[in-house]
Amino acid sequence: MPEGEKMRQCKQGAEQQQKEDEQEGLIEFYGSYQELFQFFCSNTTIHGAIRLVCSKKNKMKTAFWSVLFFLTFSLMYWQFGILYREYFSYPVNLNLNLSSDRLTFPAVTLCTLNPYRYSAIRKKLDELDQITHQTLLDLYDYNMSLARSDWSTLSTRKRSSRSLLHHVQRHPLRRQKRDNLVSLPENSPSVDKNDWKIGFVLCSEDNKDCFHQAYSSGVDAVREWYSFHYINILAQMPDAKALDESDFENFIYACRFNEATCDKANYTHFHHPLYGNCYTFNDNSSSLWTSSLPGINNGLSLVVRTEQNDFIPLLSTVTGARVMVHDQNEPAFMDDGGFNVRPGIETSISMRKEVTVRLGGSYSDCTEDGSDVPVQNLYSSRYTEQMCIRSCFQHNMVERCGCAYYFYPLPAGAEYCDYMKHIAWGYCYYKLLAEFKADVLGCFHKCRKPCKMTEYQLSAGYSRWPSAVSEDWVFYMLSQQNKYNITSKRNGVAKVNIFFEEWNYKTNGESPAFTVVTLLSQFGNQWSLWFGSSVLSVMELAELILDFIAITFILAFRWLRSHKTHSPPGPHPCSQDNTAFPDETLGLSAPHRFTVEAVVTMLPSYNSLEPHGPSRDGEMGHE
Repeated sequence: MPEGEKMRQCKQGAEQQQKEDEQEGLIEFYGSYQELFQFFCSNTTIHGAIRLVCSKKNKMKTAFWSVLFFLTFSLMYWQFGILYREYFSYPVNLNLNLSSDRLTFPAVTLCTLNPYRYSAIRKKLDELDQITHQTLLDLYDYNMSLARSDWSTLSTRKRSSRSLLHHVQRHPLRRQKRDNLVSLPENSPSVDKNDWKIGFVLCSEDNKDCFHQAYSSGVDAVREWYSFHYINILAQMPDAKALDESDFENFIYACRFNEATCDKANYTHFHHPLYGNCYTFNDNSSSLWTSSLPGINNGLSLVVRTEQNDFIPLLSTVTGARVMVHDQNEPAFMDDGGFNVRPGIETSISMRKEVTVRLGGSYSDCTEDGSDVPVQNLYSSRYTEQMCIRSCFQHNMVERCGCAYYFYPLPAGAEYCDYMKHIAWGYCYYKLLAEFKADVLGCFHKCRKPCKMTEYQLSAGYSRWPSAVSEDWVFYMLSQQNKYNITSKRNGVAKVNIFFEEWNYKTNGESPAFTVVTLLSQFGNQWSLWFGSSVLSVMELAELILDFIAITFILAFRWLRSHKTHSPPGPHPCSQDNTAFPDETLGLSAPHRFTVEAVVTMLPSYNSLEPHGPSRDGEMGHE
């Protein structure tokens, strides 16, 4: 091919390449970071950015506006961080609502405050009483009018492994020195009793480890020691909790709700080891009481007998009754929420209902129904925190001591503790109780509050009942109708009134203090404060970041492509002019050929090619 024709084709190819490069592409990027940033500052709607371009001829102003721009940018994102932290702390707002409506009357549990002396265990209780009487005589020289012959008869019995005396002597009641745990020598009544503590000793099964459960009060020590042995006696009776030796009419002289008389369908009965016979009113979910009006005449009114009769004086030292108000389908924990009713007193208890509803999930650790609590609930009623705590202790008791505590429900496959079968369960129990109170067992951490709970705020008023001028005819009517024949009339009866103070009840609810809408609103406020811009300005900033990343990748790709090989490129077809210039071809090195090729093929991104006129063609042809 002639040389002129070859050069003409090369020229046409270069012009075609130039036209293709000058055409606008679908996606184009800036040639440098400076060009990108200058375009952004000149066209963005963010306040203050244009000052970085306008003041480029004044370096002091440029530096000032640069520092101010990035300072406000940093402060804004610092505020963003605070908002994020507050949002993910899940704060709540407390909402207080007052509602007025007819209210469902709560359940009311009333206990005699005196454990009943069951006929099934009367023989063993009499034996325990005799041992206790003799112990009090030895320790305090106090004689409870017990014949010495009775104690002699008891002491001469065969002390087998199943004898009550044998196990009582294994856990004796003793006095101990306050400064050390040296046992008091027998027959030492002349010592100063103020320098001693009284308690009982509990040892492990192998007797290698013992500790003294001491009390500063002798009354408390005797009651606790007697209660310990009393529980063991109850545990020996397989159906002790099912025994129903209650006499409702002999305890509740009168029952009236909403001016109507109560009957047996309005209460249920259970026995508490320490509080005796207990009666729960309005616990039947099929026919619940409803207060038509607030006030003392529209509530529950009870006249109860408070005299101790055939009870256990060594176990209970209180006269009166114990009452507790609680929600339906919740057990009555008389130790936690009950209070005592005094004999000869009319106690008027006014109630205010309060409902608390908590947000679950991320806002609090409350539980809806206890199904997500890692403690198996031993109670058949609705989940409460106290139920969970007691169930947790009972499970640990069965696991550690091999038997269950008598006061709490029995887990499946377990049996109640009895030192006839479990010799050292008392030692294990008191050790475990100390760990439980110190939360070593983790029960207080595992058991969470319910998300919804109903409480009753109580306030009580007291007055003498019956009055001095009316007591004669009141006691006469009670003796005629209820066979009331108590010698000490004043201390034998009490009256209890329980009623709603008003119809209004309070609901404490929670709502999220920070939502997604609130978070975006706070972001917008901070953005407007520091930059005075809108949502589209945020998109402009996002576009700047994306363009910056794209340019970085393009420049890095070009740099890697230019350095990935060090071998010279092959000759371009339009540069093969060895026949026209045979002498210069030998002198051209690879870098010169690369340079000529780069001039022809590599074009700047945003610079147009210079026009080639006829004169330029003439020069090429001449050349």
